[in-house]
Amino acid sequence: MQPRLKAGLWVRGQIAICQANLITAMVAHKGNEEAGAVLLKLNRFDAGCFVYSRVTTLDGELGWMMVAGGAEGGRETEFNCDTYCRKQVEFDRDVWVLEIEDHKGQYELDAPVVEF
Repeated sequence: MQPRLKAGLWVRGQIAICQANLITAMVAHKGNEEAGAVLLKLNRFDAGCFVYSRVTTLDGELGWMMVAGGAEGGRETEFNCDTYCRKQVEFDRDVWVLEIEDHKGQYELDAPVVEF
């Protein structure tokens, strides 16, 4: 099992990585600094908009699970992603929502995408 960074520290680190690569990143909702869940809304515009949830696999490794959006892109897909994030925040005020706008497809998740 990997040691875990506190949620707030991880989010700030991702923003710094994005800034260094001229990628727009912002906190859409600030969650619990210590252990809040993390949603990452990755908007690649024409290439699609996706929401990923940070998860721990059965092996204890970190991963990401796609929970909303898709590769079709467009305003409707982004609207669906925003709706998903809003509902999660209403359900759990401790969740972090990090929004990344990546026109060039440069941003890479820091763990693999997993399916359960």
